[in-house]
Amino acid sequence: MAYEIPVTQARAELADLINRVVYGGERVVVTRHGRPLVALVSAADLEKLDDLENPPAEEQVITTVSGVRPAPTAGSATGERPFGIAAEHRAPDTRAHGEGPA
Repeated sequence: MAYEIPVTQARAELADLINRVVYGGERVVVTRHGRPLVALVSAADLEKLDDLENPPAEEQVITTVSGVRPAPTAGSATGERPFGIAAEHRAPDTRAHGEGPA
């Protein structure tokens, strides 16, 4: 829960309020006419809030990739075949080089 204080009182007690936030881990809400005006939060809390608003680039990539539709599967309703690579291992043809039985 945040500690609320009127703006006129906050002006007189600013140094004490800063200490309460930094060392006491409190959040202070400064009010005007009983309505919240501003809040004093620690730099660590502010950084956490910024991270919520602006996620790191790798989180944005994951979100973007998860939005891509999956590739169709074999026998899908559209009749399209999925992209794939097929490979077959074949023994080298040694007869072309004059090696082996004729």
